[in-house]
Amino acid sequence: MGNIRFGLLALVAAAVTFAAARAIGNPYVFFAGYVVLQYVVLATAWNILGGYTGYVNFGTAAFFAMGAYTTVVLHKTVPVLPLPAMMLAGGAISALIGLGMGYLTLRLRGTFFSIATLAMAVVAQTLITNWNFVGGSRGAYIVRPRLSPIFPGDYIQYLFVIMLLLSVLAVVVARAIQHSRLGYGFAAIRDDEPAAEASGVPTLRLKLIATALSGGLMGMAGAPLPYYVTYLDPASGFSLSYAVNTIAMPLIGGTATWLGPLIGAVLLGTLQQVATVTISSALSLLLVGLLLVGFVIAAPKGIVGWFQR
Repeated sequence: MGNIRFGLLALVAAAVTFAAARAIGNPYVFFAGYVVLQYVVLATAWNILGGYTGYVNFGTAAFFAMGAYTTVVLHKTVPVLPLPAMMLAGGAISALIGLGMGYLTLRLRGTFFSIATLAMAVVAQTLITNWNFVGGSRGAYIVRPRLSPIFPGDYIQYLFVIMLLLSVLAVVVARAIQHSRLGYGFAAIRDDEPAAEASGVPTLRLKLIATALSGGLMGMAGAPLPYYVTYLDPASGFSLSYAVNTIAMPLIGGTATWLGPLIGAVLLGTLQQVATVTISSALSLLLVGLLLVGFVIAAPKGIVGWFQR
């Protein structure tokens, strides 16, 4: 009952957010807001595996890009397919990749697991670079539909609404997990995995669930990207900024809680968009690095942990 009530409140907050964006009357608000909401989903998804379970994933860009390239494939083969269906397909593909990666790497722990996820991202990028059907190293151009199902003549607003609803779904799922038996199992693995195994916790099964959920949400977040940028190449799809931001945002906001990634993504994502408009887009990663160092020193448990203390 509590999760249903929270979901309704989240939908109301989403409606208020959209109404505020429309009231501003500047089209760039939707363009920049899409990026911030995208990072809300990515940070929340990363936190399911990295924060709840304690397995730091450096391969975020691979799951995100697989969702994006799933859309490229479907756009070329089934162009009439609606975007939500492409997002579900991208999420399913990324979740399956997460299961496969998890089965092969989750027996590793600590830095060994993190290095394995980074290697997986490099392998995925190499495969996409040499796959001519999706453009290979040249990249692929995607013609954005002229009309959207909701807002005629403004497809960016449609993408904004789609990502807004996906961010609501991601946050609701993360909160439901945190206060469930599944979340307690994740916490047991994070705090002391050998002790959890000795107590009968099915650690491998739970880690596979966490990897699949995390990868699936990242894939769904990446699926609309080709329609947003209209040109996708491996360098942009597997960009280092996705991996850096997705890890930094939960750390700044606070891991092991659903609220931390949300706060970190909104705060850091908004600052990056403001810096891009007022100063330079090259300042984004520098801003992330400075804030991350500052929070590691001043508030090691993030903003949420600092207030809880």
